[in-house]
Order: sequence, then structure tokens, then C-alpha cells
Amino acid sequence: MSIIIDGNTKLAVSGLTGREGSFHGLRNKAYGTDLVAGVTPGKGGQDVEGTPVFDTIAEAVTEAGANTSMIFVPARFAAAAIDEAIDSGVETVIAITEGIPVLDMLGTYWKAKEKGVRLIGPNCPGVLSPGKANVGIIPDAFFDPGPIGVVSKSGTLTYQIGNELKQAGTGNSSIVGIGGDPIVGSDFIDILKLYEADPDTELIVMVGEIGGDAEERAADFIAAEVTKPVVAYIAGFTAPPGKQMGHAGAIISGSSGTAQAKKDALEAKGVRVGESPTETAAIAVETLRG
Repeated sequence: MSIIIDGNTKLAVSGLTGREGSFHGLRNKAYGTDLVAGVTPGKGGQDVEGTPVFDTIAEAVTEAGANTSMIFVPARFAAAAIDEAIDSGVETVIAITEGIPVLDMLGTYWKAKEKGVRLIGPNCPGVLSPGKANVGIIPDAFFDPGPIGVVSKSGTLTYQIGNELKQAGTGNSSIVGIGGDPIVGSDFIDILKLYEADPDTELIVMVGEIGGDAEERAADFIAAEVTKPVVAYIAGFTAPPGKQMGHAGAIISGSSGTAQAKKDALEAKGVRVGESPTETAAIAVETLRG
């Protein structure tokens, strides 16, 4: 099994006619993802290398059977595009766009919750289920199928850990990039629940970063609800206080939200924390193989 996307995923890409949307949408298709539609207002009736384009996501759902939406829309229009996808009847929305205003995302976050639509992102690399489907910008060559589920705020660190797991002869059930913005549709706990319920995931790797308290809340949840081993890595041990580091949510104030505080909280709940992506992958393999 896998979580969120699999061989039954039917993907519609908002922004498929754009440069980034077409590049990554067609890469996802080449991997084996069932790309059934593109969506660009005013360009309905066109196609992108054989994939039909519709004016609305609702048309992509009714005409092409889309059940998953990927958002590659400029930031100023992205929240509206996510809202449209939530209203269209899809089950899952994966928003790659970064720079969406926080106030725009606040309303969109609650809309997704009220409608029961799973929202991943924004400002995320997407979701990959090795050997089954890829929705987003994750470089799939770094990952092989296997028993380790990954949930991460960081794209590039995830790729490094995944490649090291591959080199060690193991692989991943799924990889989920939740995004690094202050407001994202799904947090660590949402994804940990899915991995806990997935029979093909034997171990979970969680990649966090400075800022906020998502990792501390995840630590409490892991202690109370997760029976599978969890290994973690926290990016930002050398980050200076008060300075945003890459992601909009990666900023610390005083001792709150520091990498050390998150490491301490996780280790207090029995989660082993690596000091580097390489060490984290090694701990995961050691734990998995007993």
C-alpha cells in the first residue's frame, strides 16, 4: 500500500499549460501517474502533449474523472485555485506554489477541513509513492519502494535521506512533503496517522526544522498514538535567532522553536534524532533491521 496517492490517482494539474506546470506534470506522467487533465481558464479545448485542458477543475472531474488536483498557479491566484479544487469534488489537493499570502491560506485551510478534502502544502515538493505515482517535484530516481515512510518539511533534505536509504538497500512506502509555510493543509500528525494505519509502512522518518511547535506536538502524538518506530532529523541547529531561514515558518524567537528544543522534545518521547541526514538514514536502517 501507500498513502495519499497510488495507482488509482487520476491527476488534474492547474497550470499545466505553464512552464513549471507542464515540465513537472509531464514528468509525473512519465513516472506512471495517470495525468488525466490540465486546467487553465480560457484554454479549455487545448491539450498538452495529448492531455486535455479544461477551463475549470470541476470540468476535469466530470469529464476526465480527476480525483486529485495539483496546483502550479502563481501565488496571487493560488488560494483561489485551491478553493476551486476543494469545491470541485476531488479528494486530494497538492499545492506546490510558494509565497501564498498567509491570510489567503487561512480561509483556504478551513475550507479544506470543512469539506473533508485532504490538502498537502502549499510550498511543498508534493507526494511520491515509489513505483506507483508521483505528484509534485520530487526527483523520483532517488527513491525505491520499501517499508519506510517519510514526512518532511524540507524537500532537499528528504531527497538526500531517500537516496541514502536507497544506497543502503531499502526504500520508501511513501514520501510526503508537507511544506514549510506557517499555515499548511496537513501537519506532521495528519501524516503520522496515515503511516500508522498503513500496513506496508514499518518505520517512519520525520524531517522537521526550526520554528513553530509542530515537531513538539508530533512528539506528544507519537508517544500516545504511534506504535511504529519513528526516527527524526531537525534542520537548523546553527540558525541564528530571529532570522527566517528559507521557509516562511522557519524562524525562531528566544529558545522557542529551536532545533535543540525540538530534538529534546522528541528524544524525551523515545524518538531517536539524527544529527545529520546521513546519520538519520543510518539510524533508520539500523532500527529497521534490528
